[in-house]
Formats: sequence, structure tokens, C-alpha cells
Amino acid sequence: MNDELLAGFTRHHVDADGVRINVRVAGEGSPVLLLHGYPQTHLIWHHVAPLLAAGHTVVLSDLRGYGDSDKPASAAPGHATYSKRAMAHDQWRVMGELGFDRFAVAGHDRGGRVGHRLALDHPEAVSALAVLDIVPTRHALGHADKDFGLGYYHWFFLAAGNGIPERLIGGDPDFWVRTRMTARHHGGTPFHPAALDEYVRCFADPAAIHASCEDYRAAAGIDLVHDEEDAAAGRVLECPVLALWGEHGFVGRTYDVLDVWRGYAKDVRGRSLPCDHYVPEEAPVLTAELLGAFFGPGTDSAAAGKDGRR
Repeated sequence: MNDELLAGFTRHHVDADGVRINVRVAGEGSPVLLLHGYPQTHLIWHHVAPLLAAGHTVVLSDLRGYGDSDKPASAAPGHATYSKRAMAHDQWRVMGELGFDRFAVAGHDRGGRVGHRLALDHPEAVSALAVLDIVPTRHALGHADKDFGLGYYHWFFLAAGNGIPERLIGGDPDFWVRTRMTARHHGGTPFHPAALDEYVRCFADPAAIHASCEDYRAAAGIDLVHDEEDAAAGRVLECPVLALWGEHGFVGRTYDVLDVWRGYAKDVRGRSLPCDHYVPEEAPVLTAELLGAFFGPGTDSAAAGKDGRR
């Protein structure tokens, strides 16, 4: 566990209905939950979180299956143990256990998909949602073509069965993590070596490799079932949504990001940033400024839950 990059953030292990979630907390004011993507941990926010903590209570969380959070066995049909609904429920319980009934959420990559589900399933809890370098899963898979298959080949590789991706990645997880990340970085702030080492440490656990594959298997299965149910019922996001994306990444090159999200939310704003996929690490200062402006002043105790503090 690397504490060097997040000095001043206290570590907690929160029981989310039997799943132990690793979190770090710092700051004062209205709460903001920050969620990471693949193949990373909460450390993706190590530049952004201290800046936001100047005006907010910032909660950094490892998703189930990732980092130092639990990696429950995937026994439920349809890989539902790693559905975004299950992963979002973890984070809702974490925030409740920390004393927050209502909070803002920012999620990068897989964390953005968890945040999307969290805001749909618990609209009373999520005051605002920021999604970084994604369009909704339903849209992405529903419009997949050759370019998507080549650019996002890992979606299909990781979802393959029979233990194939687990066996191949497990042969050299260091190579897999570092090449996945360096291939999707374009200028800006370089990855911190200590952060990369921490991602490799956590991902080298065979249970983490398997859990992350289950995450992608769920995305191609049970998550789409939940998404189609929402679409059929006309359910969209009620909270304000900020979409940020890297102008040099696949998302920025491929989609009209704001137009896509406006099919899934009532109030959408956003812009591109001069980077590739890893927005919080490549363009941290601008990311923090945009998130801070979107979430607003951090001293509103009415938005902070039971008592305005953790």
C-alpha cells in the first residue's frame, strides 16, 4: 500500500454488506466520491484529490475486485457479482457508513460506469455525476464496429471465457498493466512511477485479474440487461452530468460525447481535455478545476449528508 502519493488521506476499510472496501478520506465540506478505472486503483486521483480536498470531503475508493478491496467469488448467474449494480451498491453503502446520505460522484473509465449505475439506482443520494472518458456501455456496444473492436479489443478479450484472459495476463501482469497504460497516454503529465508500481502490485494478484475479467463479462451481459430495462422504462439521469474526455483518445475521436450523454441524462455539459484516456493523471490541474467548478463550493453542509462531515 502506497501512502506517499496521498499524504494526509486517512485509510479506512468499510464493510459494504460483507464486501470490505478500501477507502481513503481527507478534506472538509460537501462530500465527493472518486472512482477509478481499469487496470488501476484509487491512486489514479493522487494529483486531483488533494486539490479537491481544499474545499470538499474527498472519498477515494477501490472498486470491488480492484486495489485492496475484497474480491468476492463470482458465483451469481450472469457474472452479477461484478455487475455495475453490485459495484454501485458497494459505494452507496460506503458513503452511508461514512455518514453521507447525499454526495457528488466522479468516475473515470470503469468507475464512470459504476457512477452511472449508482446515480440511476440511488438518485436520492447522488447530487451530481462526472464521467471521464466514457460513453454509456449500452451505446458503446450497440454501436461497435471495426474501429471499436481494434481500439477497445480488451473489452472482448477480457470478457472471453474458460479462463483464457486470466491465464494469459497472469503470465506477465507487469507487462499487461504498463503497456495498456502507456499505449493510451498522449503528452501531459507522465505517470508517476510509484503509482504504476502500485497498479502492478494490486493487479498481480490472480484474484484481481479474475475479478476484473468478471467486471467486463458482466458489462457484456447483465449490465446490458439492466441498461435495457432502464431504456424501456424511460429512466435517465436526473442529476447534472459533467462529461470530460481526452481529445486524443478513442472516445474523443469517435463520439459526439455530449450528444450521446444527452440521450441518457437531462442536464449534460462538458468538454475535451488535451490528453488521451487517463484524464486525471495526464491533465490533473485542469481536471481538478473543472470538477471543482462543477461540484461547486464545498461548504454546503446540506449537501454533505447527516451532519455535513464524516
